[in-house]
Amino acid sequence: MQIEPVERGSYQTLIALWEASVRASHHFLQEEDIAALRPLILEHYFDAVTLNCAKGQDGEIVGFCGVADGNLEMLFVAPAAMGQGVGRQLVEHAIARQGVSRVDVNEQNEGACGFYRRLGFVVVGRSPLDGQGRPYPLLHMALAPREER
Repeated sequence: MQIEPVERGSYQTLIALWEASVRASHHFLQEEDIAALRPLILEHYFDAVTLNCAKGQDGEIVGFCGVADGNLEMLFVAPAAMGQGVGRQLVEHAIARQGVSRVDVNEQNEGACGFYRRLGFVVVGRSPLDGQGRPYPLLHMALAPREER
């Protein structure tokens, strides 16, 4: 697997991967939530972060992450590639190369919460609403010091 910067021309591929990943992992979201988020992500959020993608042997994008100011703002993996180390490699790359030390995770996404804990993140706070003011609580996580991981 290769990790590389995302070109703007790949945004349509990323948004399709985002939607498939969300449908496979964010079961708490309603259909209208996904419909409302899709254009925001495509038209605003992708441009607000530094995007990197993971490509499989065939050159196809199997996951991506977005980073801004030390925060892992987004991490999505194609459903067929989940559980195969794609997310781990993207996060480890973001920590090592982009200085990531924080991430916000939907509390209802128990799989993601466990994933980040296994990578050494600990909960340092909680917000009752998500970034759009909807009732999807966020856990604020920070990378524990190396000796505590």
